[in-house]
Amino acid sequence: MDLELPESVLHAMEARIQRYPQKRSAVLPLLHLIQEHKGYISQKAMQWIAQRLDMQPIEVQELVTFYPMLHQKPCGHVHVRVCRTLSCALQGSAQVLKTLEKALNCPAGSTHPTGSVSLEFFECLANCHGAPVVMVNEVLHADVTPERLQALVEEIKKEIKMKG
Repeated sequence: MDLELPESVLHAMEARIQRYPQKRSAVLPLLHLIQEHKGYISQKAMQWIAQRLDMQPIEVQELVTFYPMLHQKPCGHVHVRVCRTLSCALQGSAQVLKTLEKALNCPAGSTHPTGSVSLEFFECLANCHGAPVVMVNEVLHADVTPERLQALVEEIKKEIKMKG
């Protein structure tokens, strides 16, 4: 089964497997490598990993569906996550999400048809003291007040234009 990955990624995957006394322990590092390269983890990739690590495909799929940072479909070029847990909810994250949905023309839980942006109401971004929190790609924005949100929207739109 061919994953259509560059040799460098395949070598990195093999190196990760060699680090562990039980090769099945490399499952998460392999999932991360594939997602870093492809942008998501396909069924084919899950089957490949299961075969390579002597696991059942369902065991790999259970991990992919359990961890919210692993994606089974492509995300937008700009991936926006709004924390929804208690601290952020009490500080207005639902309103932050509504504002972003309108400003980016992208409903929560989806990717814009152009593939430019995806918006997600995320379980936890682990920065409760900075609530409400928004993550744009891998950059965390804390204390997202209505005033700061307008500036963040402009920043996101610039990034969309640069990547689009």
